[in-house]
Amino acid sequence: MPDSVLTIVHQASSVTGRVGAALRERGYLLDRRCPCAGDALPQSPESYAAVAIFGGPMSANDRHIDGIRAELDLVDRVLRAGVPYLGLCLGGQMLAVALGGTVGPHHQGHGEFGFTEIHPTAEGRPWFGDSTWFYQAHREGFETPSCATLLATGDMFAHQAFVYGDHALATQFHPEITREMIDRWTMYGAHRVGQPGVQPRRAHVAGWELFQAGIERWIGSVLDRFALYGPEQMAAAAD
Repeated sequence: MPDSVLTIVHQASSVTGRVGAALRERGYLLDRRCPCAGDALPQSPESYAAVAIFGGPMSANDRHIDGIRAELDLVDRVLRAGVPYLGLCLGGQMLAVALGGTVGPHHQGHGEFGFTEIHPTAEGRPWFGDSTWFYQAHREGFETPSCATLLATGDMFAHQAFVYGDHALATQFHPEITREMIDRWTMYGAHRVGQPGVQPRRAHVAGWELFQAGIERWIGSVLDRFALYGPEQMAAAAD
């Protein structure tokens, strides 16, 4: 029974945040790779309990970047193997591309930076419950592929989450965000304030205080849906 999760980030300083913490709390080891910094990716994802690809400043359309091309190829292998997949922001956009969907900028040049409310579809309501406010940090968005199920919409970027089959989830938002990450991202993104869709730093901090508990519940519910209970619990259930 696999006891590790492959986590993929896009900058040497990137962290897996609350999603990584939740996986570690359940007993999983995290195999952290950064292909855009030269890390190799495994050819056989079957040796992992799940694969999670996080956000980054690149585009899912950047196949000319070796690391992005390697990740897109990995997503294909993960889907064929049926390994649970979590794609967050850029990782969700990669899932869309892998399934034949499109990724691109907002038609009016808007971005999203800060907490926004998402709207679950009928199919998405069981996935979200009362957790409907999430952190955003992106300038591109995905269209839900025709073979997937749209779970949530948004006011600025229409497609916010979708699921493919019963084992692959894409989100446009960042459930992994922590207060420390907000401090860092708003510091490096201060030049964006005033641009369409970009909230002032105080709104980011206020949103964290209001919505972090709901995001925590959402992370746990998603891991449960993918049967990522932890290796010890899974072993006990098999006995």
